[in-house]
Amino acid sequence: MSEFERSRRMPAPADQVFRQASDVGGLDLWMPRDLHVREEEPPAVTVHEDQTGEDERALLRAERDQLRMEWGTRDVDRYAGWLQVAGIDDDSSDVTVHLSFFDEGHTPPAEAIERALDESLERLAEQVRHQAA
Repeated sequence: MSEFERSRRMPAPADQVFRQASDVGGLDLWMPRDLHVREEEPPAVTVHEDQTGEDERALLRAERDQLRMEWGTRDVDRYAGWLQVAGIDDDSSDVTVHLSFFDEGHTPPAEAIERALDESLERLAEQVRHQAA
């Protein structure tokens, strides 16, 4: 199993950041550019990966009272992850994203995952800044 985690400070209160992060219709705005999430009957979603052209059945749960999202594949145990928002003060919060890959044969290179996490958190911060303006 391989695990990856990244955190970033966001320029907004935790509840605002979580609303932006957990909006299923807006996930494409901040997630890795080659992944697209289509909501089905919650908590079911389909994740399309541009690189492979494949769709994968997954689950996505957002716990607003905990400011936490969790996701993972439905049919096979390929990956799972979570996002947690923690309030710092009235104007800022921290977001942590954690990914676990259970099948070493299907785990992307570590550098690619770390870059995708950093870029995704940067796009989320931009979305949060844009929403606050």
